[in-house]
Amino acid sequence: MKKIALITALLIGISTFSMAQDYSTGIGLRGGLFNGITIKHFVGNHNAFEGIISSRWQGFNVTGLYEIHNQAFKTGGLNWYYGFGGHIGSWNGSNVTWATDNLNYTVIGIDGIIGIEYNFPSIPFNISADWKPAINLVGYSGYWLDSGAISFRYVF
Repeated sequence: MKKIALITALLIGISTFSMAQDYSTGIGLRGGLFNGITIKHFVGNHNAFEGIISSRWQGFNVTGLYEIHNQAFKTGGLNWYYGFGGHIGSWNGSNVTWATDNLNYTVIGIDGIIGIEYNFPSIPFNISADWKPAINLVGYSGYWLDSGAISFRYVF
């Protein structure tokens, strides 16, 4: 436990050495296998919370993430980020090919995220691409590695 706390503190400390924040809040659309809306709000120069409401399999999923942002490739407006969080959702089991029954599922689990985003300097928009793997711990348990997406946000 002490090693995990030390590693976490070290990663957060390293992440604070480069400027990453180019906006305060952004809201927009997320497109991938899970489509939905996204809102991201910075709580520090490098730390943000992101909320995602998405839909798949005639159901929905609500995800909350904590993210750490850093400048990418020494390029202004280009940032990479990583983070973790959790989700809760439900879907209709009769609309999926992998379910063995026609039950509706309610799931709770954990998520990770890694991505890159570009903030346009002359207009209040950004675009991001990310990969967000998830593990369901309650409900239909298992892991989901296919949750990559592209997001377009209005930023202010």
